[in-house]
Amino acid sequence: MAKIYQANSENIEMAAAIIRSGGIAAFPTETVYGLGGSAFNATAAAKIFEAKKRPFFDPLIVHIADIETLKDITQDTGKRLMELSENFWPGPLTIVVRRGRAIPDIVTSGLPTVAIRMPSHPVALELIRRAGVPIAAPSANLFGALSPTRAEHVLEGLGKNIEIILDGGPCEVGLESTIVKIEDERTILLRPGGLPVEEIQRVVGKIDMADNTGAEAPGMLPYHYAPLKPVKIFASSKDMDFGDKDAAFLLFKEPEGGLPDFLDKERLAVMSSTGDLKEAAAAVFQSLHKLDASSAKKIYAEAVPQEGLGLAVMDRLIKASRKG
Repeated sequence: MAKIYQANSENIEMAAAIIRSGGIAAFPTETVYGLGGSAFNATAAAKIFEAKKRPFFDPLIVHIADIETLKDITQDTGKRLMELSENFWPGPLTIVVRRGRAIPDIVTSGLPTVAIRMPSHPVALELIRRAGVPIAAPSANLFGALSPTRAEHVLEGLGKNIEIILDGGPCEVGLESTIVKIEDERTILLRPGGLPVEEIQRVVGKIDMADNTGAEAPGMLPYHYAPLKPVKIFASSKDMDFGDKDAAFLLFKEPEGGLPDFLDKERLAVMSSTGDLKEAAAAVFQSLHKLDASSAKKIYAEAVPQEGLGLAVMDRLIKASRKG
């Protein structure tokens, strides 16, 4: 059974030693909590897939702590990779490029490409440095379930399957990374996430949308990020029946005129009182965790504007609503 450890120097070293020996450990990043093992160790990667009950066709993201490590995991050193990494690393951007020979097939699900990210969370960076290897890490949850933004979420979902969870507090971004693929100096959006697409466009210009449904990167399956309860999306809270006692309510912002006095707060989560998309992105998974633990039988979710971080929030809500 896993145990939560405060992410101090001693415990980070303990987790690093586990990773160096071929084991796996859960740790915080600025996006969500990750479950990581050595990106050079096929057995460690297999342990990640086993713990998460993750299908082997869904590739992992390789996390690095410095640009120099790129030469060990990718054949790509082009201008576009440098533009993206210099402007957005460390941070919530994953870049898919041609893989290097040191990366085992299981990490990339046999694809000729590899997904790479440099997280900004100090605990994640220190863990990678102390482990001495890049760390392959998907989100630290059971496959298809809600992503964890707190150590307690990891314990609830994976507690029986792993040994150690480093607690670095709640995740600041609260959404998985944005994923782009570099292909012949084109930039292709594979998954919206914690870095708004508009910011990337200001650096590299036009971004193409992925034109296939294959799992070139994590989070590309049609359903994902789902609570146990079914989710139904409404264009506005005005369209919701707040008198439905079987429903829990996930709101983007406080509705005009306020909320009904009779509404049970256990069945209510507001992502941002003012309608701020950054606040909503940081709160969406935590809110869904709360409502999934409530007495409700279903979750009604209010849509958010599909711009900036709202694009990623809606991506998660739509995929959650497709499950089941």
